[in-house]
Amino acid sequence: MTDYVKPSQIIESMVESGAVKATLPAKDVLIRAMLAGAYLAFVTTLAFLVAAQTGQFIFGALLFPAGFALIILLGMELLTGNFGVVPLAVFAGRISSTAMLRNWVLVFIGNLVGSLIYAGLFWIAITDCGHTAGGPLADKLRALAVTKTTAYEAFGAGGMVTVFVKAILCNWMVSLGSVVALASTSTIGKIVGSWLPILIFVAQGYEHSVVNMFAIPTGMMLGAPVGFSDWWLWNEIPVTLGNLVGGLVFTGGALYATYYRKPAAAQIPASPQI
Repeated sequence: MTDYVKPSQIIESMVESGAVKATLPAKDVLIRAMLAGAYLAFVTTLAFLVAAQTGQFIFGALLFPAGFALIILLGMELLTGNFGVVPLAVFAGRISSTAMLRNWVLVFIGNLVGSLIYAGLFWIAITDCGHTAGGPLADKLRALAVTKTTAYEAFGAGGMVTVFVKAILCNWMVSLGSVVALASTSTIGKIVGSWLPILIFVAQGYEHSVVNMFAIPTGMMLGAPVGFSDWWLWNEIPVTLGNLVGGLVFTGGALYATYYRKPAAAQIPASPQI
């Protein structure tokens, strides 16, 4: 028997998932978000390690979606995915906008904390607690921190538009990974479904706010000439906003508009005529 789930049923599942996410206790949201941030940080270092070893970034991109698959299978909380899923519960009248914003704020904080925890541990591991420069992988991360911040700043307003658009394109695919994972009821189907959009995003080097919560501060820890304001003004803030547009408009909003149908009102049988 096929385990394929039709698009209209996927949207219903997204509405239900959004409602559940928005009503989780703060403790659960924060823990799950911290783990999600750490999982993405793990596969970011894996992707860049493989790219450094092979000289081909596509090999790292092929492996990166493993972290997203872990997030999907374990029901973790990832900001970019929630940008595309939770609003549908608002559209359907299941939750309030305040509940949605509460979820986003908690998940943002949790993703950031989890990313920074892994960044600190990774710095210790790669530099032998500050005794070495970290080798080729550290070189790539230092360069990446510059590419994602001051390189955009050099182009002024054009750089800001560029980073914002790259963030939209990123989460058009990343949030779609959360959706396509719902197209199957089997474990392997969910893994494969989520893998495809994530591979598309990573291979093209678009901007993901949670990945950058790890990549940029790690590059800074390793000595990249990037300041705290560079990180937030030229990447984290515009990328988060771009990710929001990509997930809300191009994934969640578009799919909801074409597939969601409100449940028909129950019909009350007419009283028999006497």
